[in-house]
Amino acid sequence: MARYTGAVCRLCRREGQKLFLKGQRCFTDKCAVQRRAYAPGQHGQSRKKMSEYGLQLREKQKARRTYGLLESQFEKYFEMAVSKKEGITGENLLQICESRLDSVIYRLGFASSRPEARQLVRHGHFTVNGKRVDIPSYLVKPDDVIAIKEASKGSEKIKAVLDFTDGKHIPEWLSLDKNTLTATVTRLANRDEIDLDIEEHLIVEYYSK
Repeated sequence: MARYTGAVCRLCRREGQKLFLKGQRCFTDKCAVQRRAYAPGQHGQSRKKMSEYGLQLREKQKARRTYGLLESQFEKYFEMAVSKKEGITGENLLQICESRLDSVIYRLGFASSRPEARQLVRHGHFTVNGKRVDIPSYLVKPDDVIAIKEASKGSEKIKAVLDFTDGKHIPEWLSLDKNTLTATVTRLANRDEIDLDIEEHLIVEYYSK
């Protein structure tokens, strides 16, 4: 399955809530969810009772689209979550998704959205433990040190992003030095630190059928 390249605002409308895929636009009156709070398409405004399977599917799609993952990637992460010896499968799944480098970059305020974070990572603006990493799906580990590459600190794009995200709440599992624009992964995220309106148990039920 190819990566979705259409209007991302349609994805938010389909899930009935903001997925914060457009960065600054999501915080303005131009947000599509605020202007048209119904699903896209001819039958978007019709109200239909959702089946149990439909609820599970929508929750899986919501999580997958939030993190910008292909179906095969999401299934891989689910298998990893199942194979972990400790923890609850659904929470393990979200923890793995949060550990992606593009998601960490977004959480640190180095990007205004996850799609933007993915693009900046691909363009090689960040290092992990002193080495340039341009793979958005790279999974960080505790004690990893993430930094904006020295040559990128003067970029107008990076400066604009940092101005917009200034004052953003940084989760406790990440430690950020704003002076050096360097962060450390102190541990992996707990479920109560992942501020997403996702019922992960429905995703587990979907894949358990």
